[in-house]
Amino acid sequence: MKHYEVIVSPEAQEDIERLQDFWLQAAGPEVADRAIDTIVKALDFLITFAHSCRKANAPFSDIPCRELIIPFGSSGYLALFEIHEDAKRVAILAVKHQRESDYH
Repeated sequence: MKHYEVIVSPEAQEDIERLQDFWLQAAGPEVADRAIDTIVKALDFLITFAHSCRKANAPFSDIPCRELIIPFGSSGYLALFEIHEDAKRVAILAVKHQRESDYH
C-alpha cells in the first residue's frame, strides 16, 4: 500500500482560513474549530487512500485531479488535489464548501 505526504498549497490554506472565518461569523468559534478539525482529519485520509477519491477536472492544473468529499453538517466540503506519484506526494490545490459554485 502506498503512503503519500499531504501538502496543502498556499491557495488551499487561504480557502481553509476563509471557511473558518465564515463559521466564526456565522456560528462562533466552537463550530469554526469543529469544521476545520473535520477538514484536517479528512485530508489525512489521503495519506493512504488518495486513489479512492473521485476524478475531477481542474481548470488551473495540467495534472489529472481528484476530489475528496468531506461531510460536515447537512452538506460539507470538497478538497481538490493532485497525486504526484514520482514524489509520493498529494498536493491539496483548493478547498470549498459543497454549495459554492467553483473553486477560488
